[in-house]
Amino acid sequence: MAKKGALTGLLLFGIFFGAGNLIFPPTLGAQSGEHFLPAIAGFVLSGVGLAVLTLIIGTLNPKGYIYEISTKISPWFATIYLAVLYLSIGPFFAIPRTATTSYAVGISPLLADADKGLGLIVFTLIYFVAAYLIALNPSKILDRIGRVLTPVFALLIIILVILGALKYGGNAPQAATAAYQASAFGAGFLEGYNTLDALASVAFSVIAVETLKQLGFSSKKEYISTIWVVGIVVALGFSALYIGLGFLGNHFPMTEEAMKGGTPGVYILSQATQEIFGSTAQLFLAAMVTVTCFTTTVGLIVSTAEFFNGRFPQLSYKVYATVFTLIGFAIANLGLDAIIKYSIPVLVILYPITIVIVMIVIVNKFVPLSKPGMQLTMGLVTAIAVASILGSSFEVTFLANIVNALPFSKASLPWLVPAIVGILLSLVLPNKQKSEAFEME
Repeated sequence: MAKKGALTGLLLFGIFFGAGNLIFPPTLGAQSGEHFLPAIAGFVLSGVGLAVLTLIIGTLNPKGYIYEISTKISPWFATIYLAVLYLSIGPFFAIPRTATTSYAVGISPLLADADKGLGLIVFTLIYFVAAYLIALNPSKILDRIGRVLTPVFALLIIILVILGALKYGGNAPQAATAAYQASAFGAGFLEGYNTLDALASVAFSVIAVETLKQLGFSSKKEYISTIWVVGIVVALGFSALYIGLGFLGNHFPMTEEAMKGGTPGVYILSQATQEIFGSTAQLFLAAMVTVTCFTTTVGLIVSTAEFFNGRFPQLSYKVYATVFTLIGFAIANLGLDAIIKYSIPVLVILYPITIVIVMIVIVNKFVPLSKPGMQLTMGLVTAIAVASILGSSFEVTFLANIVNALPFSKASLPWLVPAIVGILLSLVLPNKQKSEAFEME
């Protein structure tokens, strides 16, 4: 049991830990200044806690989230939500971000400014061809990622974090930015959204189930126990590296120009590596970041293509894998800052919906809930998430005022109380349904 759980946990940790997991913790460390502890607590809660909980809940029922959402809310909502989620964590945001992060941190500093545009195209072409070839045979993903690449990149990151702590740990943090001064926990919680991990958990729970099936189980009890081992392995790995990378960013001496950039984490990783390792630094960094991001790219191509092939079987898995790889390649050439900027509004909508789906699934495992009540809860949360984006990003003032008047809006959780009220109403409204217990096949 422990061996199966550890092996699957290593596989999932390797697939999860990609571009955002590398660049956002040191960015938070630099920007949170003296408020680092509450900021990293918020980040770990949303970036690790929500991700692992979502993964465990999705894996406990081998029928997956598509079944849970279809029965509790509606089949059409499940299809639309999951299609948008997979496209977001797949070809439109996360897949291209893995490639551009690899290039920006590892390769770009080796090139002259005039060559960087062509360099990005050449690098992403090679990168996506390699990822595509592995993704065409997903049954080999456990051996190629879980047993080989994961230990390599984890070791590289650990070396950087330990040596960085020894070198910079005595430096005082810089002043926190306005967002972290206003609400360090809330800003850290939102920053955790950028990792995309809670959203990816919905997708990767499919890979977890398939991997666990390959390993084989003698009983339902052994299967469930193994899932908890998987969750613990992933949570410990994430938390340790996030805190280490955040600590590095918190104590690294930053220039004013670097602090104003869109992704200070890129600067921190690049400069810290060069200062610690000298002339071999860029080769070390290029290897570390590329391997880290590559594992995520393969996992995302596989899970996204499998979802669309299962939901819309008119096209083959190979066609979907090809299309999503090509889209990822095209968007990757827009550059890292552009990808992060246009992804944020979609994440602020998807994350609350995902969190509340997990809340509903958990509560329903213990008590029957009204289907109209669950639908009402999801409608409220979706409306608040959309209103918060229209209010803040598109400056629709009356919507911004409504969202800001809700409890916990300053902590970036305006949807939380309406979600709890909706779930409480689901306890008393009619047409209640129990969560089905699954049986091992």
